Amino acid sequence: MADYVLHCMAQSGHSYKVALMLELCGADWTPRWVDFFNGETRTEEFRSTLNEMGEVPVLDHRGKLLTQSAVIMDYLVEKFGRFGWDTDEERREVLRWTIFDNQKVSGLIGPLRFMRTLAKTGETDVTKFLDGRARGALAIMDKHFAGTEFAIGAKPTTADFSLCSYLFYDGELGIDLAAYPNVVAWLDRIKALPGWKHPYDLMPGHPLPDSN
Repeated sequence: MADYVLHCMAQSGHSYKVALMLELCGADWTPRWVDFFNGETRTEEFRSTLNEMGEVPVLDHRGKLLTQSAVIMDYLVEKFGRFGWDTDEERREVLRWTIFDNQKVSGLIGPLRFMRTLAKTGETDVTKFLDGRARGALAIMDKHFAGTEFAIGAKPTTADFSLCSYLFYDGELGIDLAAYPNVVAWLDRIKALPGWKHPYDLMPGHPLPDSN
């Protein structure tokens, strides 16, 4: 068995944050598919044995279970000594951008993409609200990346993996990222990191049966 087992699904940007970091660190890891769309995360077995919160990702490191992507990435920084911080100031910047992502980027774009592409709800008052808020967050990021290579400076960190998590699902957001050229350039820098892979190439479960 691999040292690290990631319970995940290809459609989960939060899982992608962890899968990407594992891959870039050269970890001995394997993904294990979670059948979210047929309710696996809502079962008593999943919640009693893997994650009481009923969410992916879940990382199993030799029997030690970790949940919440930010916590898992923090753990991996400790294990691999990569994509972390060198000073307390950098640590706070990583935390600042990770919180921003969870509240304003993946926290909004994730549900928006789910409604538009996976649930296929059509445009509703909810999608319009999420769309406006997501575009506002992307505008903040675009301004930020006009002056920096990565989230906290010249080196990639877990903050970048958090912020990019849903932005590689090309054409599934209903937002043209070309309107944010500095964000696109930053995503290209992430794609240039040795070992980078698209979420659908890292995790199982794509395409969904009804999308064939």
